[in-house]
Amino acid sequence: MLPEVEQWLSHRSWSATDRRPIGELLAAKRNAGSTVSVVLPALNEEATVGKIVSVIRGELMTGVAPLVDELVVMDSGSTDRTAEVAAAAGAKVIHRDEVLPRLPALPGKGEVLWRSLLATDGDIVCFVDADLIDFSSAFVSGIVGPLLLEPELHLVKAMYDRPLGSDPAGGGRVTELVARPLLNLHWPQLAGFVQPLGGEYAARRSLLERLPFPVGYGVELGLLIDALHTVGLDALGQADVGIRRHRHQDGQALGRMAATIYRTAQLRLSRGHLVGGLLTQFEREGEGGFRARDHSIATEEREPMRDVPEYTRLHAA
Repeated sequence: MLPEVEQWLSHRSWSATDRRPIGELLAAKRNAGSTVSVVLPALNEEATVGKIVSVIRGELMTGVAPLVDELVVMDSGSTDRTAEVAAAAGAKVIHRDEVLPRLPALPGKGEVLWRSLLATDGDIVCFVDADLIDFSSAFVSGIVGPLLLEPELHLVKAMYDRPLGSDPAGGGRVTELVARPLLNLHWPQLAGFVQPLGGEYAARRSLLERLPFPVGYGVELGLLIDALHTVGLDALGQADVGIRRHRHQDGQALGRMAATIYRTAQLRLSRGHLVGGLLTQFEREGEGGFRARDHSIATEEREPMRDVPEYTRLHAA
């Protein structure tokens, strides 16, 4: 590990015992005049999204001085009751296609996060995945807090244990097999991040609007790498929020995720010198053997939001 990463871990990586009381965070928020938006990207998450919304509203949006000012569920085309459940729990629900309708939406989580910048107003934007089980409001306050207390910080990622079955740390297989080796080999300054691909992180709008957004699963890796190059390691942090339980993907879905993440890194390593754009996987078809299926792993990216005319008009000084 680089000496600068060791130093970074000592003052930009916060344990659960470092977490400040809500009252202290509210005072810092008042003093800074900041506003906070929470965004839940959602696709067919009716089983979990309502509980997450209820916890955030009940614990962080009540009273005369709420920590969270805006809670938006960005629905990317759910075919179940995600939108109805989220709205009933008290969230503002916006369909992905309602934002920036002149641009046909591309499939992918990153597309939804990118469009959410146009659908929210907060100075700090906090992203939370909508499939979390046993959700705690610490997933929000734990990562928003450092941004309110430390003006020089621009982005804070959550870190946590990810259990899988009986293994308390068995989740995060793509992180360990793909993302961590990539970061250690090519961006060793980011080697200290415990959950570089985690979907829970908060950032200042002033940073997010300057970054390109990979439209798919590579969005977390892409934003982290680009944030490093934009504001530097000391402007990034991570905070322990406990245990993250969620729906796990099957092996083939993880393979597609891994390929997308690898290609996102490849784009940043050698733009214009890429090879391949397909991942071939195999499925058994009875006694007839295996069938090959090709999946596109092209990683389109959306331009920085500050270059979008609708956004600059909305946020004109």
